[in-house]
Amino acid sequence: MTATDTTARRARDLGLELPGTPGPFNAITDVPGVEVGYRTLIEGDGALEVGRGPVRTGVTAILPRGRDGVGRPCAAGWYSLNGNGEMTGTTWIEEVGEFSTPIVISNTQAIGACHTGVVEWINRVHPRVGRQWLLPVCAETWDGYLNDINGGHVTPAMVGAALDAARSGPVAEGSVGGGTGMNCYAFKGGNGTSSRRITLGGTTYTLATFVQANFGARKELTVTGHAVGRRLDVPNPMETDDWFDRDLTVPAGSGSVIAIVATDAPLDAAQCKALARRVPLGLARTGTTGSFFSGDIFLAFSTANDRAGSTSFGPESLPDNEIETRAVLPWYRMNLFYEAVVHSIEESVLNALLVNQDMTGRDGHVSPALPHEALLNLLRG
Repeated sequence: MTATDTTARRARDLGLELPGTPGPFNAITDVPGVEVGYRTLIEGDGALEVGRGPVRTGVTAILPRGRDGVGRPCAAGWYSLNGNGEMTGTTWIEEVGEFSTPIVISNTQAIGACHTGVVEWINRVHPRVGRQWLLPVCAETWDGYLNDINGGHVTPAMVGAALDAARSGPVAEGSVGGGTGMNCYAFKGGNGTSSRRITLGGTTYTLATFVQANFGARKELTVTGHAVGRRLDVPNPMETDDWFDRDLTVPAGSGSVIAIVATDAPLDAAQCKALARRVPLGLARTGTTGSFFSGDIFLAFSTANDRAGSTSFGPESLPDNEIETRAVLPWYRMNLFYEAVVHSIEESVLNALLVNQDMTGRDGHVSPALPHEALLNLLRG
């Protein structure tokens, strides 16, 4: 792959039977206000030369309330299935149950550049917000199998460009943005997204998910309940080649997954955390058992109850009185949202695998795409 092709068919386009009713884009942007932007780097080939490439990486930016809504908090909660990874800003989310910055996802060694890039962008676009302290949400998964991960190719300027590019509408999937160099179940992985509509009391809400998928062993892969990983006759160079340092052995299934859950339903922080805790159930439907060497970290947020931030400084952001009143969904109505998380996460992972193609990266390392026809033949059989 020398350029990103985002025209490949998604899971539903292939006829896979998946539960639930998606929104118009079947993407995280079905939640009103959410915007997504990318910057993708695919450059060079051949032997690794740190600082020069080959480069297979990028940046994904998610704006929960869009460009104009930075600084206005969303109720939020996070959960770590396995902590061999990073998501900054989570201690503040744990403290106050909300956040008000963009979300940026890239590769492991780019966390610093992402953090700096978000701070610089907010100070440029929203200088009033930038006057307070900033604790951006920056997350990562490891793309060193294909990418010159120590080469410093992700820069703060690139992060700013991804944020500037954020839009509503259809979302590109597969090998774009932060997902460019990622692998999933020893196939080409990357970004995937999906959404579900939920109707309660005459009101229709949207819940949607986004994953940067870089996890799972080939033998685990399961599609719509069918164990297909062991049966697909596709070479598996990631788990057979000595692609780590020769004195380091990493088991199959290593990698990571970042999952973002968004909804416009009125939820509080505890309910958002409950949604984040359901993400592993969706991942498990695709086969993973949760490798120790995989950083699996999840964030859920609600865009309801839009207001100025009570945790912000400045008279223009302070509430008019000492009491805040917010609508909150009753806990006994949460089951449909739990179900939507599980089903949407499953579909997001499948989209990340299916909207993809073979990629060759550093030192000739190959990541094969999940073959559509071979998969469909197994499912039919």
